[in-house]
Amino acid sequence: MGIPSADWLMQPIGPVDEAEVSAVLAERFGVTGTVHDLGSQQDRNYRVRTETGDYVLKIANPASDPAALRAQCAAVERLADVMSGLRLPRAHAGVDGEVVQWLSAGGVELVCRLLDYVPGEPIMDSRYLAPPVVARLGELAGRVVAGLADFAGVAQERTQLWDLRNALTVVETLALHLPDQERAARVLSASRAAHTLLAPFVDRLPVQVIHGDVTDNNVVCEPAADGRRMPVGVIDFGDLGLGWTVAELAVTCASVLHHHGAGPASVLPAVHAFHAVRPLANEEVDALWPLVVLRTSVMVVSGQYDTLLDPGNSYASVALDREWAMFEAAVSVPAEVMTAQLRHALGRPSAQLLPVAEHTLLPGLPDDVASLDLSVSSEELHTGRWLAPDAETVLARTTLTAGRTAVRTRHGEFRLTRTTVDDSVPAATCALGVELHLTGPAEIRAPWAGTVTRHGDTGVTLHTGGLDLLLDGVDAEVQPGPVVSGRRLGTVAAREGVRVLGIQLFRSCATGGRPPRFAPPELAAGWLEVCPDPTRLFLAPDAPDAPSSAPDDAPVSARDAQQAVAETELLERREHSFATVQEHYFETPPQIERGWRHHLVDTRGRGYLDMLNNVTILGHGHPGLGEAVHRQWQRLNTNSRFHYASVVELSERLTGLLPAELDTVFLVNSGSEAVDLALRLAWAATGRQDVVAVEEAYHGWTYASDAVSTSIADNPNALASRPPWVHTVAAPNSYRGRHRGPQSRRYAPEAAARIRELADQGRPLAAFVCEPYYGNAGGMALPDGYLRQVYEATRDVGGLCVADEVQVGYGRLGSHFWGFEQQGVVPDIVTVAKAMGNGHPLGAVITRRDIADAYRTQGYFFSSAGGSPVSSVVGLTVLDALRDEDLQTNAREIGAHLKDRLLELAERHALIGAVHGSGLYLGVEFVRDRESLEPATEETAAICDRLRELGVIVQPTSDRQCVLKIKPPLCLTRRSADVFADALDDVLTHGW
Repeated sequence: MGIPSADWLMQPIGPVDEAEVSAVLAERFGVTGTVHDLGSQQDRNYRVRTETGDYVLKIANPASDPAALRAQCAAVERLADVMSGLRLPRAHAGVDGEVVQWLSAGGVELVCRLLDYVPGEPIMDSRYLAPPVVARLGELAGRVVAGLADFAGVAQERTQLWDLRNALTVVETLALHLPDQERAARVLSASRAAHTLLAPFVDRLPVQVIHGDVTDNNVVCEPAADGRRMPVGVIDFGDLGLGWTVAELAVTCASVLHHHGAGPASVLPAVHAFHAVRPLANEEVDALWPLVVLRTSVMVVSGQYDTLLDPGNSYASVALDREWAMFEAAVSVPAEVMTAQLRHALGRPSAQLLPVAEHTLLPGLPDDVASLDLSVSSEELHTGRWLAPDAETVLARTTLTAGRTAVRTRHGEFRLTRTTVDDSVPAATCALGVELHLTGPAEIRAPWAGTVTRHGDTGVTLHTGGLDLLLDGVDAEVQPGPVVSGRRLGTVAAREGVRVLGIQLFRSCATGGRPPRFAPPELAAGWLEVCPDPTRLFLAPDAPDAPSSAPDDAPVSARDAQQAVAETELLERREHSFATVQEHYFETPPQIERGWRHHLVDTRGRGYLDMLNNVTILGHGHPGLGEAVHRQWQRLNTNSRFHYASVVELSERLTGLLPAELDTVFLVNSGSEAVDLALRLAWAATGRQDVVAVEEAYHGWTYASDAVSTSIADNPNALASRPPWVHTVAAPNSYRGRHRGPQSRRYAPEAAARIRELADQGRPLAAFVCEPYYGNAGGMALPDGYLRQVYEATRDVGGLCVADEVQVGYGRLGSHFWGFEQQGVVPDIVTVAKAMGNGHPLGAVITRRDIADAYRTQGYFFSSAGGSPVSSVVGLTVLDALRDEDLQTNAREIGAHLKDRLLELAERHALIGAVHGSGLYLGVEFVRDRESLEPATEETAAICDRLRELGVIVQPTSDRQCVLKIKPPLCLTRRSADVFADALDDVLTHGW
């Protein structure tokens, strides 16, 4: 096989004997130390360890120009002056005062330099790069080009391999000589298409000295507090030279694409960050993605070329798969689509007008064309109907059966019917065309002149000046070839009594091909710009139910742009009108508008597995509950002072689930109100006020419930701001508390002793309040016998025992319906909420009759909505569903399976310190060290962010915020439990 020859092709250097390296270090630089080969694609790099510090001896390729090497050193000095805090490989002069020195190896004269070793690790492995890391890469690229903007130390050089101005020449020179000609042909085709798109801008793109290789391989990183490796320095200025400024960003973006889970949209944080430092001109935005394609193409062909010349170069050969992955990602979306997406992301959508239609596409179409609502907020897709494969067809037929002759879908709509669940990759939900459903025949005419081609049995495409009209479902009458405007193309085909015409417009791309029917949300804006709305080809703007039209000069992606703006504005409106102390999950939260069972869906049709929502114990959108509320609300809703059956039935059902002595019910609105009332009952019954609470616990936000809440995660001042009547005992945390493992049995006698001590001091208790299964710490069982001993001490001093079952009750543990049952005790007062209403504001306090009657000494109790007819029906329906759907059994079985999966992950991932809990009341505790138990707080938050990207909603808990709170609806399936475990495994394996 012939080897190409060009002045920019460098012959690789063979290994240089380490003795020769050591001799050069001593003679030329006066340095002695141990030497280690770092590997390189074309140069040779050696790490030098000395007693005073570490260096890198960089031996340049024979083709390197010493003047260029000196320029690299000067560029580093320039950046060191203007970029304080950035780690850089500054050069050290030799004993003769020159930074460039010569050595002889194998009869060849080579030049070398001694550079500072820049501490840190590169991130070129395939681990996931979080958006903040990608943004930092983009920021560094922007700061480097800004710092070198007026650097004049590089003269016009000979043609360089990595100068993207020469990219097509490089690819065309090397591609034909490579062993894998199938790949070579793909790269050559993609490069030529990218070059065609780039051609209009080449004379307008700014040129300056650039680093040329600010990539994951040439930045060094240090772990941040959250465990992510954040760039702190830039190395390897070997590609320094003149080039397009935007090429620096293209090179950085390309390096992101091989990382785990990366796709074209993954580069957007880098683009934003670069633009914030060094603003991009419009032509640079338009050139960026073609340059990304060219960069990855050059990497593929040069990598194969290097291994062809130097088969033993493991550095080059190992990189081949990584380079191919970058190329595949770069060409996975047409460059025109990515350009539109980049413009949209930077607030610069293009204004591309459609040609004026000279004839109506469907001249006989009636005016009463209905539009289907297939969005996340559709009223026709409740109770999981959207998951049916034929949901769209069924809804269309239902509309036609109701008397309409035609019904259409909507362009640019994020369809709920295309949402997938239990999927780590967002589904393609944005409609890039429309479908028209008809009851009768309809003719189709060309809206403008063009050329017709056929595809499949019923497909027709009309090509007109770079715009394609794609029609599917046509009984075609026209032959391939030119047609005039208004020419009859055929009729809508009838298949099994159904007539459906698919209509899509597509601005032809340089890479050819057909567009998909749906786009993923992260690329919707780009695809919508190349696939404009075809609705106005068959439906006049003033027709009934016509889509609202944007101004003539508006971008064709206006629908997506408007939705993105609306979502941003909604969050801003929330911050403006809704008290900010009422926090939301995630820094940039998705807008959730749909739920079904244990899944949630945002406005762009992204499905999420809900592993967090212990409020909706039955699951979201429960049909029986919705119907029961609807019926009751139509009939009556008032307050519990009126006499009606449901409030009695609910009270009886609750007492029937508890020991016989707990026979009296108060109905309230929330867990906070329930705990507050429970304490007031204890005060009234005992005539005292002192209460003992457990540390690290949360009970509510009312005056009394907040007073006994000791969690500093919920209130940083909780321990310092307690009123004098609240006393605490140590959190009985057997994993990281004062007593651990078998020693945790000491918590109970210590708490009992504290209670008796208070009585001896003249402060006998009114109540002891505790969750019977320790929720705020992450779903942790109390030590065996804990409540038995503490309850005994409380009663010995005349106090009452309050079991806060707000989180743990109602079968969540699987093994028991109530948490206190697991401890083998009977409390005096039980509080419950959350699950009791499946999201409806409903709570209860259940106690003995004598305790309830004691409250009359304080007056009377009344809750306007507590126990209302609607609330009572909600409570009854939840209990019915728990029983009829056997959800406690499901919690036990699926919870056991999930805990086993999590324990297996703990064996493989050192970050997992412990797995707590029972049933579907679990916690995964992350620690940085299993001996010291240092909490991995920042890592936990970052892991939750990454899990959300993978379609799982979960949040941290505990005072240290290092425990994953796993409390999903009790309808969780085994498949979904595995999806969660697999996603967590993915994050812990590949990074967050």
